[in-house]
Amino acid sequence: MTAELHRLANGLSVALDPLPGAESVALGLYAKVGSRSEPVPLSGLAHLVEHMVFKGAGGRDTRALAEAIEDVGGHLNAWTSRDQTAFHGRALAKDLPLVAELIADLVRAPHFDDAHLEREKQVILSELGECVDSPDDLVHDHLFEAAFEGQAIGRSVLGRAETVRAIARDDCFGWLEQQFVPSLLILAASGKVDGEALLGLAERLFGDMEARPEPAIEPARFTQGVRNDRRVFEQAHWCLALPGLPSGDPNVPALSIFVQALGGGTSSRLFQELREERGLAYSIYAWNQGFADTGLVGIGCAAERARAAESIALAREVLGQAAESLTEAEVQRARAQIEAGLLMSQEMAQGRADHIARSVEIFGRIVPIDELVKQLRAVDAAAARAAGAALLDGPVAVASVGAKLALAA
Repeated sequence: MTAELHRLANGLSVALDPLPGAESVALGLYAKVGSRSEPVPLSGLAHLVEHMVFKGAGGRDTRALAEAIEDVGGHLNAWTSRDQTAFHGRALAKDLPLVAELIADLVRAPHFDDAHLEREKQVILSELGECVDSPDDLVHDHLFEAAFEGQAIGRSVLGRAETVRAIARDDCFGWLEQQFVPSLLILAASGKVDGEALLGLAERLFGDMEARPEPAIEPARFTQGVRNDRRVFEQAHWCLALPGLPSGDPNVPALSIFVQALGGGTSSRLFQELREERGLAYSIYAWNQGFADTGLVGIGCAAERARAAESIALAREVLGQAAESLTEAEVQRARAQIEAGLLMSQEMAQGRADHIARSVEIFGRIVPIDELVKQLRAVDAAAARAAGAALLDGPVAVASVGAKLALAA
């Protein structure tokens, strides 16, 4: 069986990737829109809407929505990021029509009751407070603010207390109406799923949506900046960011392998040098995140406050050394880790649905896992080092919680 991609007349994409031997189906509606599309005064709107649709949609209230999916042993959930919102569910294959109907109701017929809205705002404010009390979460928000200063992509997905309080019921309706246009939506399924049945459901539940122009998104520009939060915690948490690559850039495989070798596991250079050899930190890691028009490579660490500056200086030294001397053995190890993660994700229906949806978002087609593996295997040590060296030529952003750091650290 092979993955299939179809498009309705209004532009909505329908993707499916059957999983042999499965008895269940994972279905999601993935919107290529997230917090970076919000107006500044309503920061946090996308995330609040994602919460609010579960408070009542279609002919069901909150309890009825929960009981409908759990009566058949399934589950529904959602997430919001800077560039994506997803509503997804899983159930036995015979209950695919129910899962599709519930997801369609969430995005097409939410109630947005005023009383529920005010209560949910309090939940979000509590979530904001929890983030502020969690330095390992907070430092990443600070990093985006420093890396994309004054830009929509740099704002927290959760928003701020004053902007969350300002959101009204009409704002929630307006968000779905203006942003969830069919050409930005992908209905993706994997597991025990039949293409003809899924297309029929898509046409019935989403086919009457009006095709409209896609709303503009503010272009992103990586900036140099520093954010220091001086509140005292047991440890200092810091992150360093460098400009990465857009998700669809052909050099992403080489960059991904470089970043994995740099700080993606316990055998990585950062982990071995900062933790095992120097004892500077318990937690040290690197990651690569891509968006449609930009990217970010980050290094994060939790260290003793007195040794924060020492640890970030050493991390930058290790980064520079890796760009010069990364070996073929390190590249092979990093590639094996990434390959294993890709292939293991294909053993789960949810992982396959997520993959095909993101693939359509980035490339406009379903990229087979074999093709991605082939791209990874084409990367040699020279290409990985070149990807690392390119990081060193651009601006740097730094964020910390519990320490005061500078770009020259």
